[in-house]
Amino acid sequence: MKYIFSSLSVFFFSLQLLVSQNLQTPSEFLGYELGSQFSRHADVVDYFNHVAENSSMVEYHTYGKTNERRPLTYAVISSETNLNNLEQIRKNHLKNAGIGDGSGNSEVAIVWLSYNVHGNEASSTEASMKTLYHLITEKTDWLQNTVVIIDPCINPDGRDRYANWYNQVKAEPYSTLQEAAEHHEPWPGGRPNHYLFDLNRDWAWATQVETRQRLKIYNQWLPHIHVDFHEQGINEPYYFAPAAEPFHEVISPFQRDFQTRIGKNHARYFDKEGWLYFTGERFDLLYPSYGDTYPTYMGAIGMTYEQAGHGRAGLGIQTDEGYVLTLKDRVEHHFTTGISTVEVAANNIAELNNEFKNYFKDGDFNYRSYALQGNPDRLRALTELLDRHEIRYAYSNNNNRISGHSFKDNGDGTLTTDQNTLVVSTNQPKGKMVKVLFEPKTKLSDSLTYDITAWSLPYAYGLNGIGSKRLIEASGEALNSSIQNVANPSGAGYISKWNSMQDAEFLAALLKNDIKVRFSEVPFESNDQEFERGSLVITKSDNRQMSDFDQKVIEIAKEYERQLTTANTSFAGSGPDFGSSSIKIINKSKIGVLRGDEVSSLSFGEVWYFFEQELNYPVVPLDTDYFNRIDLSEFNTIIMPSGWYSGFLTEETTKKITEWVKNGGKLIPIGNAVGSLAGKEGFGIEENKKAEKDSTATKTNLVPYAERERESIKNLITGSIIRTQVDNTHPMGFGYDDEYFTLKLSSDSYSFLENGYNVAYIKEPEVVSGFAGSEAVKNLNNSLVFGEVPMGQGSVIYMVDNPLFRAFWQNGKLFFVNALFLTNNSVADL
Repeated sequence: MKYIFSSLSVFFFSLQLLVSQNLQTPSEFLGYELGSQFSRHADVVDYFNHVAENSSMVEYHTYGKTNERRPLTYAVISSETNLNNLEQIRKNHLKNAGIGDGSGNSEVAIVWLSYNVHGNEASSTEASMKTLYHLITEKTDWLQNTVVIIDPCINPDGRDRYANWYNQVKAEPYSTLQEAAEHHEPWPGGRPNHYLFDLNRDWAWATQVETRQRLKIYNQWLPHIHVDFHEQGINEPYYFAPAAEPFHEVISPFQRDFQTRIGKNHARYFDKEGWLYFTGERFDLLYPSYGDTYPTYMGAIGMTYEQAGHGRAGLGIQTDEGYVLTLKDRVEHHFTTGISTVEVAANNIAELNNEFKNYFKDGDFNYRSYALQGNPDRLRALTELLDRHEIRYAYSNNNNRISGHSFKDNGDGTLTTDQNTLVVSTNQPKGKMVKVLFEPKTKLSDSLTYDITAWSLPYAYGLNGIGSKRLIEASGEALNSSIQNVANPSGAGYISKWNSMQDAEFLAALLKNDIKVRFSEVPFESNDQEFERGSLVITKSDNRQMSDFDQKVIEIAKEYERQLTTANTSFAGSGPDFGSSSIKIINKSKIGVLRGDEVSSLSFGEVWYFFEQELNYPVVPLDTDYFNRIDLSEFNTIIMPSGWYSGFLTEETTKKITEWVKNGGKLIPIGNAVGSLAGKEGFGIEENKKAEKDSTATKTNLVPYAERERESIKNLITGSIIRTQVDNTHPMGFGYDDEYFTLKLSSDSYSFLENGYNVAYIKEPEVVSGFAGSEAVKNLNNSLVFGEVPMGQGSVIYMVDNPLFRAFWQNGKLFFVNALFLTNNSVADL
């Protein structure tokens, strides 16, 4: 028997040796030296598969697909013993944080390394392959009590867009001259994903398919350490932790300190090689949707590493400092910090587990619960987001009057709970993330930040809410709305409400099915029910040529969970009858959106994504480089995403657009695009002029050099929430109250429209959350947010603030839909 076991041991050892001998380095497998070419995503996937097949220390999984059908993958690397016990390790780790039943005593460190979230910051994916190989061949001691998770490419669509372009245009040998074509990416560049979203701003909002699928796996692990690998300008040295101020107040002293310890370990390696680096500058830890902040708020040591290069660098480029930066250099730097991170984790396992456990204990929160009321569709949309982050919530069990901070009043207020009141409390493991996402005002230790400074979810979803300093009892479930629609062929038609994006999706589906729909410009009564402005009216008369009209309407209403009211007659109890001119037909809009040079790729992507993934209504992208050859009569609506249109809006182009609008077209400029039309004859939009300063002592050129950056922020607004007034009698304001909280992304300010309709506007600015410079706030007095200027038979609809920004400001989207379908929609075809 002893002989048999001995023989088996020799057999398995020989088998393991044979497998390891088949293991190839990245360069051997790819057929070129790592860093001498940009690898296609498929080649990277093949290499990770190769390693997993030839190493007992690697598991490789697919967690989803991109919009362009590329696989999203991750590798789990550890000792063979750990991999055999991986599920128990994972469960114990989560129990250590209070997630899951029972208690767990974890003795393993979890490190997650995320590469290439920005597609044209492409050196990190190359480094991921080298990191994988060296971990299992040279650093196996660290893996005895450490699990390393590697996502080799968060953004495969963007990476392949960049790599394929570069491989097509690069010279042979590659040129290091900055002027060379290979150092100038064409629009839109490789940075974003398929829908041109910045995935590094999407962690919290989870709008993109890559993020949604990744979060399912990330929340199964909740690592101790998470690193997001990036690249920056070609003349920058390497950046690593510690991060810059502001740090959000929920970040623990241990998280701050451990960042510094990791940074010092990196510095040891970089100093040895003579590589420059910087720390504690520029990249802060505040905005919750980054690849460093989101993990931090989920208990990790979250960090960004930034290597010089970006899409300009290619395989090698001459920097302004006189040296050539190569892809091989960039790969080596990212490899070094990745390995160094694992080393620090492996040497501090007990401390990481203990402090991780402490992070998830009940914290000292100013507001213990958030009670939210409002439109059921908006509440449901919010719970869908909470589900993606596995944040707990419940509905109120009883009627209680609670007091606290009122989001609507921006101060003390009260609210009476009922069974439709959603309650999200901080007495849960992810309570710190609840605080970050829901708190009315984020505490800023420094107003110089890298991104927006306000995002509070009650404002983003258009909900009334109270932040309570006590825990609110809640264990109820959402009331099931019973949708019961019955066809009534003998009636006049059907009526549906209008106040949410779900209503907008319902309308889009009806129009796509060639069902004619009307909307009411004034309130009315039918069947003893009252209906507000914007209510949809679907009449048998308009659709009499459709034999299965009633069946189709009922089927679509069921699909979109819309409750219809059957109208037995077109005769209204009060208000206009269905044949009134106040009950207007909604035309099946033919919509174009500008893309290309001078258009913000991010803003175009937001519009594109909105139509295809949220509204589900067709839109036609139109490139700026052939715009003057387009027959605009094919469209009744054209959207100008945010951008810089000075070169596009030539005299010829402006004339063409003006004539098209006058003939009944609808032009919708967003964000910066509004400024491109300001002051142009006939467009009716003017910038608010900044007040002249009296004292010459305050002129910019007399501000000391060291103080100029801080002095300049007086004129900036960095994503703050501001109260606006709404004319909800105008079709663009249908479905809204008389107030709206806008996310203001810049200090741009435009005067009230003299010959148009000021639909959403600011009289005296009230900043309810986020940073806004004192001078910028003053300049918002009497300024436009949304408005319409009639021009001939058509109109220009101005959206100074972008309601589609990063697809997360849910409360603004109905303004955009109103602009598309309800505003000045009296002309059927141009």
